[in-house]
Amino acid sequence: MPINPPALDDRSFDDLVSELVARIPAHTPEWTHPRAGDPGRTLIELFAWLGDTILYRANLIPERQRLAFLRLLGMPLKPAVPARGIVGLQVDDERDPKAVDVPPRALIEKPVPFSTANFVTAYPLLGRAYIKRALTADEEKTFNALLPDLTAVYRLEGQQPAGYMTTEIFENGAMNPAGVDFVADTVDQSLWIALMAPSAKTKAAARAALDKGADGAPRAMNVGVALAYDVPGLTDDIGSRARIPVIWEMSTGQLPANTAGAPTMLVLEELENTTQGYYRHGIVRLGLPAISQIGAPGNDPRENLGAGVGDTPPRLDAPADAERLVAWLRLRVRPDFPVSSLKLSWIGINAVEIEQQEDLPSRAVGTSDGGSDQSFDLGTVSKGSVDAATLRIEVRDPVAGNAPWVGVDDLGAWGPLDQVYRLDPEAGTISFGDGVHGRVPSAGSQVIARGLRVGGGRAGNQAPGSIAKLDSLIDLVTRNRRKPDKPLKVVQALPTRGGSDSETIVEAERRIPGYFRHRDRAVTVDDYRALAKEAPGVSVARVEVLPRFKPHERQGDIPGVVSVMVLPAKATQDFTAPYPRADRPLLETVHAFLDLRRPLATELYAIGCVYKPLGVSVAVQISDGFPREQVLGNVRIALRRHLWPLPLGLDGSAGDWAASRAANAPSDGGYPLGRPLTDRELEVVAARVPGVGGVSAVRLFELSGGKFREVAGAGKAVSTFTLEPFELPELTTLLVVEGVDAPASLDSPFGPASGTGGNTVAVPIVPDVC
Repeated sequence: MPINPPALDDRSFDDLVSELVARIPAHTPEWTHPRAGDPGRTLIELFAWLGDTILYRANLIPERQRLAFLRLLGMPLKPAVPARGIVGLQVDDERDPKAVDVPPRALIEKPVPFSTANFVTAYPLLGRAYIKRALTADEEKTFNALLPDLTAVYRLEGQQPAGYMTTEIFENGAMNPAGVDFVADTVDQSLWIALMAPSAKTKAAARAALDKGADGAPRAMNVGVALAYDVPGLTDDIGSRARIPVIWEMSTGQLPANTAGAPTMLVLEELENTTQGYYRHGIVRLGLPAISQIGAPGNDPRENLGAGVGDTPPRLDAPADAERLVAWLRLRVRPDFPVSSLKLSWIGINAVEIEQQEDLPSRAVGTSDGGSDQSFDLGTVSKGSVDAATLRIEVRDPVAGNAPWVGVDDLGAWGPLDQVYRLDPEAGTISFGDGVHGRVPSAGSQVIARGLRVGGGRAGNQAPGSIAKLDSLIDLVTRNRRKPDKPLKVVQALPTRGGSDSETIVEAERRIPGYFRHRDRAVTVDDYRALAKEAPGVSVARVEVLPRFKPHERQGDIPGVVSVMVLPAKATQDFTAPYPRADRPLLETVHAFLDLRRPLATELYAIGCVYKPLGVSVAVQISDGFPREQVLGNVRIALRRHLWPLPLGLDGSAGDWAASRAANAPSDGGYPLGRPLTDRELEVVAARVPGVGGVSAVRLFELSGGKFREVAGAGKAVSTFTLEPFELPELTTLLVVEGVDAPASLDSPFGPASGTGGNTVAVPIVPDVC
């Protein structure tokens, strides 16, 4: 039988009124007619209503008790996760352009509090990225016609010129999600950043800002790098990726001896690099040379014939841009490292990482009474969850003296003299031991909290352009806040991501069955599935576990191997291609989370799904009385929903997938992984649509040689669209028509052609302008 907690008191409002009325003859016999509307009867109904409210609350399990149960289970609510991102700082003062040093923990108040994570110097410079783009076929024809003259002008006898177009990427500082490949799509495998003053009048002052600081120390410049995250294939190793060694250089302005010679470029030292080898977003801090060594070669061919030729910086043909140019930064992969592609979605100077947290001043959170199991509120609940990494608890004990105490996860594992405490980051509380497990602060001890950083939540996931101004700096000595010396604008080209709200009680209660099953250890298939969805800072819609499957070899039955396939949640599910694909940050996060919980001898892989392109054509007959376009549209939606890889909502719509499936369900929903698809199956789906009177034979098409070709057996026997165990169908083309014969072909070529770049001596081509 089901477990239904009994009601402590099942009397209703009417029962209470009847009981009170029945007591009238015994207590007030003179009241002979307690009719409705009588003042006495109204009082009876009022007290019955109050009693009914009390009984309702008595029959509930109070929130306090539910929290106590979770605490007994060792399952505190998960804290909020702060969003993170990269922004650029721009000095907003053209009259007196000077560099502004911004130490860590600078505050951005709106739209939600953010703080900087790195030291950055904001220079009065703009960074514009350029590449030497390889020529198209039409441009190549024009270049070949001019080749003899160019060879003579630039004295390139015996060398092979390669024409290029100076092309600005990330115009107006905006990101390009698809990315720009500065290795494969350029003639010199380099990316150039032009450091420009706000105007030609401020060029001298902007250049002077690159000189040594007030303390005489050399300057450094932060460059933000955002990679265009690709969709990893099954052969990619998520968890350990090769670091890419690169070279950063700055131009000096000194000209080469001849037009094909290399200019004088100074190699810059990387003082800090948070990109972890250029495979994730981060900041590169570059040490700058002396001001006397910083410059840019001229762009006017009449004064500098070799402008833009060979390994010189790209030639800027716009006079207004050339007049503002201070110097060039160059990024290239080290020549001895073999790499064929490196895509960036954005790059910018004066960059700094930000996180959705703010610093709170040190505070006294309470005084010990000498009792066991004391708990103190840090007073941070209204501002978000507490960052355990920065929190420091100091106890001013009149007996043992002042000393910092250590934060631990489990007080029960410590002895009576250990000065430890336990933090609940979601609730913003700290707890001390009972004298047997963890020391008790002596009576009268003052508890001080330092290094408080709080924040987190989905509100921190801001679109580009949402953050506009840096509000205050923090003095690293006095810890006081002050306004920056110059107004600092925030240039946000990238969205901030990774923020998630703290867990609710209902969500925590849903975790209890899974927690008892896996105990935070990944052993069974259900364990991997449940834990993958708990990875912090990511949104996972579907998880498939493939035991004994090694993705590099694409074969199963290999002992000791577990592959976890992850599909991300999609904000708007319109059932159309492209289908959701896991990018590298998602897979890395899931892999890192599961890697700490897997058995020691298990070989773990986090992989994305492999989609096999599918084309479908179908002809239907429409019943009388039904609108034609509506029926055909509903057939399209039904077929797309049937093949959609993510779980659907309870009502069959693409809604709240989390509410429609429990965390321990044997399957997350969506089209089954690796299951072959037949034309008969889709006929049934189309026939169930209201208004469809009949369905002709469905035709299935698979990609072959860049075009869709019909699957064998269509129209005669059951045609089957086969899938590997790790594949899902991706419905890229769908034709639904009215009639008796489905279209026999899909005229839909697949995929654009790719070009190649040139090499040898790069020669600039002046673009045609009107």
